[in-house]
Amino acid sequence: MRRTGTRWSAARQWVGQEWAEVRRSVRSACEEAGPERDTLVQSLKAAGAAILAWALCGWWFQAPMALLAPWTAIAMVGSTVYQSLRTGAQQFAIIALGTVWASGAMALTRDQSMAAMLLTLPFMMLLGNYRRFGSQGIYGATTALFVITAGVSSTSTVGHRLLETLIGAVIGLLVNALVLPPVHLRSVRDRLGRVAQETADLLDAMADGLREEDGLEGAEGWYLRATRLTVSLQDVSDARRWAMEGSRWNPGGRLRRTGPKPPPFAEDMRWGRVCTRVLAVARTLAGIREDPEFSRPSPDFFRQLSDVLAHAAVICARETELLTSAEPDTPRDDRDAVAGEARAGLDALTEIFRRQEGTAAAVGGELLLEVRQLVTELGSA
Repeated sequence: MRRTGTRWSAARQWVGQEWAEVRRSVRSACEEAGPERDTLVQSLKAAGAAILAWALCGWWFQAPMALLAPWTAIAMVGSTVYQSLRTGAQQFAIIALGTVWASGAMALTRDQSMAAMLLTLPFMMLLGNYRRFGSQGIYGATTALFVITAGVSSTSTVGHRLLETLIGAVIGLLVNALVLPPVHLRSVRDRLGRVAQETADLLDAMADGLREEDGLEGAEGWYLRATRLTVSLQDVSDARRWAMEGSRWNPGGRLRRTGPKPPPFAEDMRWGRVCTRVLAVARTLAGIREDPEFSRPSPDFFRQLSDVLAHAAVICARETELLTSAEPDTPRDDRDAVAGEARAGLDALTEIFRRQEGTAAAVGGELLLEVRQLVTELGSA
């Protein structure tokens, strides 16, 4: 019963966290420009392209396989206009091939669906893994299923299916290119700002925890949060790729206000090193708590370490303001002042470290080295 209660408690906690994230995303999409609003816009564009394709093929033309048009239109609304053009050729090729192959199988088997599937699906699944089709290969098999389940094959129906696929592809491409075309220049700055803010929050939590009597009680949680920073760094990498693609063949570069240019790529590398140092500090603190054979450094060492981490958290918070503020001069001056305080705190931490002995000195030396490199990276901007 106790184990069941624990599981229900964990499930409720997970549901609560997910619901909080959903509310945060919805609020962000409604209140400010950012990744959440970009996702909302792209989702509505894909839905609108599908509705338009269905209205044209299904309602106006009364096409026999009108489903292919909205199906293709949804697939065409990609993250960037360049991606739509690049993947559009792949999608149309594999969808057309799936349509022709499935129609031929239906004609050969005299419209016997089971026999046509045996002739079609193994080949289309293998062909879908051909690297030239990229991630679009699965559309060949799914399109073939639509064609086979329709149950009728003839020369005219094959022509209709290819035409409907082409109409859906053109509509999806035009909607993505002309209706608020995605530019993504802002996304890099937004996601870097999130990395900086998450790092600041984590360092602040570590600093507060180390000041308490059992300062390492939350060490495992700090380590888990530090590992999740790698996900945020991957988001930055994705946004950088989208920004590069978003400027290619995109009328949005002239039609939309793009805002300031994204930070240089060197900033991505610097924050990657910062997160690596934070992860190393959190891992060492978690290891101290789990391994009783190691002597812990003195309380004075942890108090001074807490002060240095608090200064590092303030630097990260100022970095967040630099990435998001319209007037970045003030946070830059504050950051430089706090960086000087952090370096002074490191000197005091070094003096305390020299009084450590045995395994406490080994552990303290590792923490001192990682924190020194962390402060160096934060002060190198």
